[in-house]
Amino acid sequence: MRELIDLVDVARTAAARAATLLRGLPRLAPGAWTEKSRHDFVSDADRGAEALIANTLRDRVPEGYIVGEELTPTMPADGELVWIVDPLDGTTNFLHGYPQYAVSIGCLVHGELAVGVVHDVPRDLVYHAVRGGGAWVGSQRLAISTIKAADHALIGTGFPFKRVDVLEPYLRQFTAVTRASSGLRRAGSAALDLVDVAAGRLDGFWELTLAPWDVAAGVVLIREAGGIVTTLEGDADVLGGGSIVAGNPDVHAWLRDVLRSA
Repeated sequence: MRELIDLVDVARTAAARAATLLRGLPRLAPGAWTEKSRHDFVSDADRGAEALIANTLRDRVPEGYIVGEELTPTMPADGELVWIVDPLDGTTNFLHGYPQYAVSIGCLVHGELAVGVVHDVPRDLVYHAVRGGGAWVGSQRLAISTIKAADHALIGTGFPFKRVDVLEPYLRQFTAVTRASSGLRRAGSAALDLVDVAAGRLDGFWELTLAPWDVAAGVVLIREAGGIVTTLEGDADVLGGGSIVAGNPDVHAWLRDVLRSA
């Protein structure tokens, strides 16, 4: 546990440095954006934040392997300690000045997700969790919601904006969940959506196409707050770059059933 807490401290330091950098940058004109793929933008802000994080992690934990969205986007086959970094989750929000974006750093230790840090940049809030040690924001412990009834549940989601080929099945799911729940929300940062589940502000969340760096830290937070996170098929390993379903035990089970039926 002591070693994991040390890793949390390293991740918090790296995320804080990146957050400070991002807050100090001027709003970038569209000419400074690069479109990696359809609707998927990157900028010098992403690359600069990731380089700063990587340098901090390598300086503090030289033996760690770093997987980052912009610099090293390939998961290793194995590794004793693997950092999974999203230097700017919610890039489109950031580029438009919409205040919903974060730095996300997760850590695999001996192949298991063990550490998660999500730094909400505009609000300067740091959410952190360590396996077996709970999930926290500052000194406040996080806990998932206790809502069980689907018609009372507030559900978060993410649109498949990079994968229009799955838009049709997603819209069927969207319709089914809208009809059965009390409402849906989409704010544009998966890391912060998962934080909202861990904090009990959302009762559940799903998205069909997410990368490991989108979810690694948030998964640790939710599980340590008492929630469940799986793929749509029910697999606990959610780092394969596909679907994710999260929530408290009752909402998670109901949401999976609704999504699969749709």
